[in-house]
Amino acid sequence: MPHSTLRRFFRRTALALVLGAVAAGLTTVSPLATSAAAAGTLQQVTGFGSNPGNLTMYEYAPSGLSSGAPLVVALHGCTQSASDYHSHSGWQKFADEWGFAVVYPQTSSANNSLSCFSWFDSTKDTRGKGEAASIKQMVDTAVAQYGSDTNRIYVTGLSAGGGMAADLLADYPDVFAGGSVDSGLPAQCATTQTAASGCQYSNQGLTAAQWGDKVRNSYAGYSGPWPRVAIWQGSSDTTVAPVNGTELRDQWTDVWGIGQTASSTQSLSGGTTESIYDDSTGAPAVALFSVSGMTHGLAVSPGSGTDQCGTTGTYYLDHICSSYYTAKFWGLDGSGTGTGSPSAPSGLTVTGTTDTGATLSWNSVSDAASYNVYRNGTKAGSTTGTTYSDTGLTAATTYTYTVAAVDSSGAVGATSASVTATTTGFAATCYTDNNYNQVRAGRAYQSGGYTYADGSAQNMGLYNVAVTHTLKETSSGYFVIADSGC
Repeated sequence: MPHSTLRRFFRRTALALVLGAVAAGLTTVSPLATSAAAAGTLQQVTGFGSNPGNLTMYEYAPSGLSSGAPLVVALHGCTQSASDYHSHSGWQKFADEWGFAVVYPQTSSANNSLSCFSWFDSTKDTRGKGEAASIKQMVDTAVAQYGSDTNRIYVTGLSAGGGMAADLLADYPDVFAGGSVDSGLPAQCATTQTAASGCQYSNQGLTAAQWGDKVRNSYAGYSGPWPRVAIWQGSSDTTVAPVNGTELRDQWTDVWGIGQTASSTQSLSGGTTESIYDDSTGAPAVALFSVSGMTHGLAVSPGSGTDQCGTTGTYYLDHICSSYYTAKFWGLDGSGTGTGSPSAPSGLTVTGTTDTGATLSWNSVSDAASYNVYRNGTKAGSTTGTTYSDTGLTAATTYTYTVAAVDSSGAVGATSASVTATTTGFAATCYTDNNYNQVRAGRAYQSGGYTYADGSAQNMGLYNVAVTHTLKETSSGYFVIADSGC
């Protein structure tokens, strides 16, 4: 694809630069500045690392931010600035309300003629290289400055920033607990400028597994946990075709090892359909938000309501506050630890076992309406209380259990720490073989040319290799004939 075509794409996706650093009243600090000095203002941070991607770092922290708070990285679109994204996107509102810091990386025309993040350049958007490495250095600097919780670091981005956000999730799944791709592209969709237009405008024809491989290959050898990913896509977007939302869904559900059929769907405001894809424990892993009639941009909803945020402008579109629902999905509202739902129950304990069952108890969660109980990663049942008896188990067998709270809306929270329970009794085992081998294995004996089961002394017939039986060991050293079924 000629460079002029790509340039036309960026001109179509460019977001107006409406606030410069001077107009925004930005201050400049070193990375050693305290969070108190940064409180309540958007500021530039210098000296955050070797900065191989030639980016600029801005940050925002609310007053009184406590140590151990989450951290969000927010990436602007083409020709947009950090201050523009900060003022329009709504992230400041929720940083203030829910207590977290925001880092705004900013690129410039020195990197790209239209100040776009280089989501399509494998020398700049891969682990340890270029812009991706610079953003990782910004994260490290902010974590050191604010004492951020390294288990609750998230990245979001719009358009080209969304493409870079997807790349970062693939590059650094060990850094980011979750992400959001707004009107953006699948991770590593393009690795050169000439391939970029194809990603924006057309279906790439890849299977979910092929999309998933692009993530897995970005950090070879990494085995999880994977980030929880929210995807926002307008149905009338002609700049980044809606198929990109589907491809992102396919990519991240495959990475999680789950199907592409939604676990649940619901209608939200602004013509938005939310589709949730749960992991094996029933917790949301991927969310696809499809906004009917929305063209290219970031969904905002000006107003003072709880679920409203942002201001409209070029490519800031009045439909729904995407930042609110993204933050809820990550659990930044304090309702959970990265799933956008209740906290994980604590104190899970095995209180008793029998040969066919196990009894569990745990501490209550304040906003739980019920609890899901998982046996070996699969839901075994649910209860409204804080105890559960699991039955129909196999004797002398070890099982692993976790529990997750479910709120009144049906949202499933993070799972508890696991415990193991071993049932009592003897685990019956069956052995099918000829009479000669059954005797040699010590499960039977021969007398007078006939074979008899150990323990029960049941006659198994002639002592030879021509007669075969199934023996069931019902207790140690006691065998019965079980030819009809074991």
